[in-house]
Order: sequence, then C-alpha cells, then structure tokens
Amino acid sequence: MRTRNQRQKAQTQGQMAETLACWFLRLKGYRILARDYKTPVGEIDIIAARGTVLAFVEVKQRQTRRASLDAISPRQQYRIIRAAGAFLTRRSDLAGRDLRFDVIAINGLSLPHHLQNAWQADPRHWV
Repeated sequence: MRTRNQRQKAQTQGQMAETLACWFLRLKGYRILARDYKTPVGEIDIIAARGTVLAFVEVKQRQTRRASLDAISPRQQYRIIRAAGAFLTRRSDLAGRDLRFDVIAINGLSLPHHLQNAWQADPRHWV
C-alpha cells in the first residue's frame, strides 16, 4: 500500500504529465474542451477537438511506451467510454463529431507518443 507522500507524488507527476499532454495536443492543433472530467461512471483525462474529431484522451506516464499502453485495462476503457457518453449527453453542441479514444504516453525525456484511436467503443456501452 502506498503512503500518503507516495500518493501525493504520483498525483503531482500525473498532473504534470497531463499538462504536458495538453500542450502537445495544442501544438498539434487541438482545442482542449475539458480536463480531468469526472462523472459517477468514470473519468477522462483530456477531451480535445480538432476539425470534426472529438478525442477522449487517456494520459499514462510510465518508464516505457509499452508499459504506458499496457496500463490501460479493458475495465478502464469501459469506464472512459461511459464517461464519454455522460459528457456527450451534456454537450449536444458536439453531436455529429467523429469520436475517438486516444492515449498519450509520457516516457522520460522523450517526446509524448500520441496513439490515435487506441481502442474502439461498443455503442452499447455509451450510457
């Protein structure tokens, strides 16, 4: 079990990784619509838009890119999909966008790795 100090350090590192991911997305032409979006059914690190695409982005900071990508379990994907559905019910102005689930892997001093369309959402899980 983690100590309080370890949890605080991990939370601070996670917030820094999300900030870096937001800047990275902005440099790629995305507009950040929400950050740390929390619902009773799940949480989304970043919600961003570019053109007709609405991306729900999970940020993972690990030692390696592979470890970052492997850190997203099917259960977590399901919770992100449910949270995305909750977001969309509140934002009817975003209807008709191309929806995508992305991952940004933050690994040491290398540039962030943006994996677009990291997984597909089964429409039955949206709400």
